[in-house]
Amino acid sequence: MGTAPKTNRGTARRKTLLRSAEKVIGEKGFASASIAEITRDAETALGTFYIYFASKEQVFRELVVEMGTLTRRVMTDAVTGAPDRLEAERRGLLAFLRFVAERPSLYRIVEQARFVDPEAYRDYFSRFAQAYRDQLLRAEQSGEIRPGDAEVRAWALMGIAKNLGDRFVLWEERDDLDAIADAAFDMIRDGLSP
Repeated sequence: MGTAPKTNRGTARRKTLLRSAEKVIGEKGFASASIAEITRDAETALGTFYIYFASKEQVFRELVVEMGTLTRRVMTDAVTGAPDRLEAERRGLLAFLRFVAERPSLYRIVEQARFVDPEAYRDYFSRFAQAYRDQLLRAEQSGEIRPGDAEVRAWALMGIAKNLGDRFVLWEERDDLDAIADAAFDMIRDGLSP
């Protein structure tokens, strides 16, 4: 069973293994990636992996959780200070697309979780949707957006971002993310305006 590091060196080694797992699993897929490849990429002994992680499944799940934590942080930072919910939507969408462009392997891992670890996949999106729904409810109550089903809206808006990330970042790697976010935001704005 993997254990938490007790030293700074151990913490650094564990982070290195996580980044290598992100790279190897994100590029090769969970089924094709091996612990040997992860440790080779991390330039560490195979046995070192088991000091920090019990299995490939454990490191995979941890990467899914990390993606959720990082995505929420990026989105929160992006929308902080937005003058209203509509501007927060534009900023958040662009920040999400940029994050996917910066960490495509981590994003691919979340997509693989649908089949590798369905519980982690569902938890990832459910936690995000719950916070999103709450933000939309507050915006509705303050008159920033028109009334509607905040739960459905949260999932629909997440679907827009997810599919744009797939199409314009993972599949094609376009550089004009601002233009893509603006085009999608035009539709979002017109659908949510009070």
